[in-house]
Amino acid sequence: MPIAAPPFTAAIAGFLLGLSLIVAIGAQNAFVLRQGLRRRHVFAIALTCAVSDALLIAAGVGGLGRAIGNLPWLMPILRYGGAAFLFYYGFRALRAAIRGGETLTTHGEAEESLATALVTCLALTWLNPHVYLDTVVLLGSISTQYPGQGLAFGTGAATASFLFFFSLAYGARLLRPLFARPASWRILDALIALVMASIATNLVWIG
Repeated sequence: MPIAAPPFTAAIAGFLLGLSLIVAIGAQNAFVLRQGLRRRHVFAIALTCAVSDALLIAAGVGGLGRAIGNLPWLMPILRYGGAAFLFYYGFRALRAAIRGGETLTTHGEAEESLATALVTCLALTWLNPHVYLDTVVLLGSISTQYPGQGLAFGTGAATASFLFFFSLAYGARLLRPLFARPASWRILDALIALVMASIATNLVWIG
């Protein structure tokens, strides 16, 4: 039954729910953490993730979830396309873990361009069907429990995304002393490979 609530209450509910959906480690979060540790395009990556989430949340609150439900062919495309990309990215991370040699310094190393970083970030975000289920479908459906307060609910959820991604990206520097050791990078890359593979496998075999 819809809840008669003031805008502030709806905004807080959206904030807490949005935050709970993105704090778990995933493909997108792992990439943001890695960029933050390397201090590469940190602001642009955090902003891209936060704005992407905000757009998806707005779409969900605006009713796009119902429209997606009427396009049964769309989710399989996103699922298999996303799985393929995650397997590829996971393979890269596994190869880096096996080879080792990763450090915080970039001396003698080709700098990843902003365009390349953004393409990777957008792919990890928009090719993951779980993102749509969390933001468009779940947040969108729950927002209907706050009649007339969709804007407040969505604003709260989007604020959570901005807070989380910028905190993760810039807070990663606190871990730099740990990642001054190459062995730490091998462990991180191995964990990233495991996360990517598990998400991709879940997309293909479980859906």
